[in-house]
Amino acid sequence: MHTSSLQQNILAELDHELATTRKLLALVPYEQAEYQPHPKSMKLGQLASHIVNLLAFKQLFVQHPNRDFLDPNGPKPGPSPTSNAELLARFDEYSASLRAALQESDDEKLTDSFRLHRGEQTLLEMPKATAIRIMGLNHSIHHRGQLSVYLRLLDIPIPAMYGPSADDKIWG
Repeated sequence: MHTSSLQQNILAELDHELATTRKLLALVPYEQAEYQPHPKSMKLGQLASHIVNLLAFKQLFVQHPNRDFLDPNGPKPGPSPTSNAELLARFDEYSASLRAALQESDDEKLTDSFRLHRGEQTLLEMPKATAIRIMGLNHSIHHRGQLSVYLRLLDIPIPAMYGPSADDKIWG
């Protein structure tokens, strides 16, 4: 652990993952946004947008006690970016907003419960810190892994992430 503080540990992990995610998103070729490696897969542009929009979802865990997917007034993602510059601008905006929300929080608030539901059906209920890690960070890392495969299939060199890659031998 970084410290005994939940908040500080999450911030440290978030900073590491944001830097890695941004490196990968910077490589997304928007001229190939419609690329889809399999009919059941998201298109490249959709996947990249989803990764960015998950940052706003993580912020919900920090700032609210629940989220009802049936609430017509609930937050909705913005329009899909149409260029890599738009994608990175939204990533930077959402990253800064999430970081600020986490900095304004504290360990006590992060142990409060968060409930994700669809009307009366509870989809998930757990402490906010756990929701941030499982449905926020881990969820984003999962999709980032998918994105790295898409980029590999498009013959785009993959940067080092948790160690050297076949394309980037320098890590750190």
